[in-house]
Amino acid sequence: MNRELITVIEQIGREKGIDKEILFEALESALLSASRKTLGASDNWRMHIDRKSGDLRVYCRKKVVTDVADDRQEISLADAKALNADAELDDELELEQERPPQREGIYSEFAGKEGQILRGIVHRIEKRNVILEIGKAEAILPEREQILGERYNPGDRIRAYVLEVRRTAKGPQISLSRTHPGYLARLFQTEIPEIQEGIVLVKATAREAGERAKVAVASTKRDVDPIGACVGLRGTRIQVISRELRGEKIDIIEWSHDPATFVARALSPAKVSSVTIHEADSEGQPSATVIVPDNQLSLAIGKKGQNARLAAKLTGMRIDIKSESEVEAEHSPTEPVAVEDRAALEMLPGVDGALAEVLVAAGLGSPGAIVRAGREKLGLVVEVGDRADAIYTAAEKLVAAHRAAQEAKAMPEGDQTPS
Repeated sequence: MNRELITVIEQIGREKGIDKEILFEALESALLSASRKTLGASDNWRMHIDRKSGDLRVYCRKKVVTDVADDRQEISLADAKALNADAELDDELELEQERPPQREGIYSEFAGKEGQILRGIVHRIEKRNVILEIGKAEAILPEREQILGERYNPGDRIRAYVLEVRRTAKGPQISLSRTHPGYLARLFQTEIPEIQEGIVLVKATAREAGERAKVAVASTKRDVDPIGACVGLRGTRIQVISRELRGEKIDIIEWSHDPATFVARALSPAKVSSVTIHEADSEGQPSATVIVPDNQLSLAIGKKGQNARLAAKLTGMRIDIKSESEVEAEHSPTEPVAVEDRAALEMLPGVDGALAEVLVAAGLGSPGAIVRAGREKLGLVVEVGDRADAIYTAAEKLVAAHRAAQEAKAMPEGDQTPS
């Protein structure tokens, strides 16, 4: 109900010569009659339309009793006094209702839509949470479920994935997401006819929302290329999905029953030499050791480890990536780390004795070894954490300074520039 209703009633009253109060009462009676199925057949309900705002209010008249036998028609003395201190037994109180039948109807409408995509209109922004209107209901898109960098304004139309629908004291609460991997899978289903028809299946998804994602697909028919179906002619289909996700780069790979093949494909676009699958650990998670050509190591790991992380999420495995030269060095006779290398290692910022041991075990036993392996490899050492950039930068400076000193020593004495 709203002010437009009041305008319509006033207009009808003028045209038909009927008092608008009679029209209001007739409408209230009709609404009450239409609500009998949800409110019940009792005559203790009343509906009232506010003559100024058009808001609809529902009232229920209840008798004050000692013991409540029917809470639709009775209220306990204690509850009555909480509402009206003058209430006594056998009094009748008219109470405004919060229209639970309508709330239950909204809950029922959306309860089965978890995991689906809904369209909504941005109604307002509350503490960076976006409140959307979806039909008769409101839904919340929390800040943590928004794609980084997206901006929303009242009136914007957006799509989102239904995370959860639950009952609360204030009515049904619908939680949405635009970062969930399921949203990506649903977009593929929406935009690609072969997936809708069951010819192509989305087997797994992994995302770092707004940046990059990987999707594993398979075909149920030998003559259908699942990757080509998802990409579309000249990339038209995948471009539509990418634009919906604020330009998120999407790698589409072909799923495989063979775990080793699946892991190798998941690390695309890097080329893989071999994959060894290991049994699940005590937590039930399998792992894989991947060997790549030296020139593919950086690509396999990705910027700040992103490609490796997404591949691990996609396959559900822990993935250890090594270059061919690293493997060769591991199989060569082991030589102890020189004392001076270990000392130089502990000169790097944030490297104490314990971390130095970890780095030595990972084949990064000197500043030179760290520089040769690259920043991405250093970042894969869990114990290093967010110190990777500082450690790598310091190692580069130390190696450069050492190289300059060695070159200065090698120069003939007469060729050295006086300081």
